[in-house]
Amino acid sequence: MRAMSPPSTTRPSLKRLFLTGLLTLLPIWLTWVVVKFVFVLLSDIGRPVIQPLVHSYAATDARLAWLELPWLLNAFALLATVAVIMLSGVMARRVFGQRMLRWFEALIARIPFANIIYGSARQLLNILQTKPDGTQRVVLVDFPHTEMKSIGFVTRVLREQGTGRELAAVYVPTTPNPTSGYLEIVPVEKITPTEWTVDQAMAFIISGGAVSPETIPFSPPAPPSAP
Repeated sequence: MRAMSPPSTTRPSLKRLFLTGLLTLLPIWLTWVVVKFVFVLLSDIGRPVIQPLVHSYAATDARLAWLELPWLLNAFALLATVAVIMLSGVMARRVFGQRMLRWFEALIARIPFANIIYGSARQLLNILQTKPDGTQRVVLVDFPHTEMKSIGFVTRVLREQGTGRELAAVYVPTTPNPTSGYLEIVPVEKITPTEWTVDQAMAFIISGGAVSPETIPFSPPAPPSAP
């Protein structure tokens, strides 16, 4: 009787190799995409100023033509933008810088529609940078349905008209870009508070859940029992 040969393992091995390689390269690729996006964004901001300056300087001597190489212009523009951001941070801590910021905000307040965008973005950033009063800032909400939870940031607590029930305005950011998301109005008793900081929540969102504490609450706290 002819002996049966063992089943071939070539296909599963290739599959495992492919998945292993994919999982190895995926974080590198995502990092590159985010870094490239930030690099291009920052360099595009500084390019209108840096490119004419470099061009005028290189025109003084033919040996300086290498300064106008595209990658070098991008690097100069990136450094210039980062320098402006750092300088803005330093100025914002000084009296003169605070006066300039107030003047700029007063100017923006006179421009229709722009004042709404700037004011809303400013308020959101201020809320996320300060500690909440009475309500935990980082929470879990039932989204998109009751069997799933999403990380959210409580931006304000409201009252339901007529009943006076507390309602929380919760901003639910998307992964991996937390600057876009959804605004949910959720009864306070249905949100699940966490002990996470805003930084921990941001790391969790941007990493797709890979960076997180070991434990997380899932169910809302039980209401206090009647005496």
